[in-house]
Amino acid sequence: MMALSQWLVTIAAILLPIAAASGWYLGRRASDRSRRVRVSELSSSYFRGLNYLLNEQPDKAIEVFLQLAEFNRDTVETHLALGNLFRRRGEVDRAIRVHQHLIARPNLSVEEKTVAMLELGEDYMRAGLLDRAETLFSDLVAMHAQVPSALKHLIGIYQHEKDWNEAIAHARRLEKISDESQGAVIAQFYCELAEQSRSAKNFTEAHSYLEQAFESQPESVRAHIVLGHLELQQGDLKAAAIAFERVATLDVDYVPEILPQLLDCYARMGQMQRAEKFLLDIMDRSRGVAPVIALAKLFASTRGEPIAIEFLTRQLRQRPSVRGLMTLIVTDLHKSKGEARENLLVLQDLARRLLEGQSAYRCTRCGFGAKSHHWQCPSCKTWGSVRPIHGVPGE
Repeated sequence: MMALSQWLVTIAAILLPIAAASGWYLGRRASDRSRRVRVSELSSSYFRGLNYLLNEQPDKAIEVFLQLAEFNRDTVETHLALGNLFRRRGEVDRAIRVHQHLIARPNLSVEEKTVAMLELGEDYMRAGLLDRAETLFSDLVAMHAQVPSALKHLIGIYQHEKDWNEAIAHARRLEKISDESQGAVIAQFYCELAEQSRSAKNFTEAHSYLEQAFESQPESVRAHIVLGHLELQQGDLKAAAIAFERVATLDVDYVPEILPQLLDCYARMGQMQRAEKFLLDIMDRSRGVAPVIALAKLFASTRGEPIAIEFLTRQLRQRPSVRGLMTLIVTDLHKSKGEARENLLVLQDLARRLLEGQSAYRCTRCGFGAKSHHWQCPSCKTWGSVRPIHGVPGE
């Protein structure tokens, strides 16, 4: 509802000056009573259309603006507003026709034509016609018109097509002309290339892409995570542990993403005291339950289950967590019998149901919820905005 209100206000802001300008222009040229009546009717229609928009009645608003566009074919802003309305309502075919018709006009100024081309490109993107959209946006860049917007759309297209090299090239160009840093996004693109090379076991190429990611964003959390996986895959446990530990230093929220692999490194190197020290440090800096659960499991194997249970119980009083409760139940289950065991099984089932369907991550920009982590939000396409949800049902 909030997004709808925002674009209604935007359309209203566009159309109010048109209403005033149209009234002034036609009034100036009117020389008789009938012309003045027509001006009055035109202005009245504009405000009637605006009223429909503000009252969230887009169907009626479209009818009014269609009549106005037919009455006054020279009003470019009206056609742009109509096309925008159609696209936002999902009527992309109608939006495309409006903008194509507008571009075909011989009397358009260069600025008006490029704005219409940009709108048509957005129509094509919404319709999934990415090749046509790419051609339009590339033409705009070549014309040095609407360049920042066109470049942003092109980057979006190349991301969708996973053409990371083109995405990087266009992001660098956008950074140069807009003075707006694209380092964090470019680092993500290089990480995508590094992941592809790592999957293909082309380790030299993967390291090269990571170096470029660090050049773009020296403190890239994702680049350190990929580096840790890469070193682990190559058998360098020490380097992998250092990379994973660096992640915890940069952003403690990403510890759950690297904790299993880091603890595996510690175990294989025989450095469980280092593991305990790391987990205790993370507990002091994090609200999450992942380090608590990991430390409880570590205590169970090194100090005995009673100490592990006492530690976990004490921590759950301070930071209640359904995941922590499930760990406590599992720890108690194998030594419980009879009615006590049955009760624990019931509690385990209830805890499992509480977690079912719950989102573990949420986008800080658009609110999209997910059960697993995404580097790019599937909804708003923002990079690095999906974070763990803290609280009783979450991390």
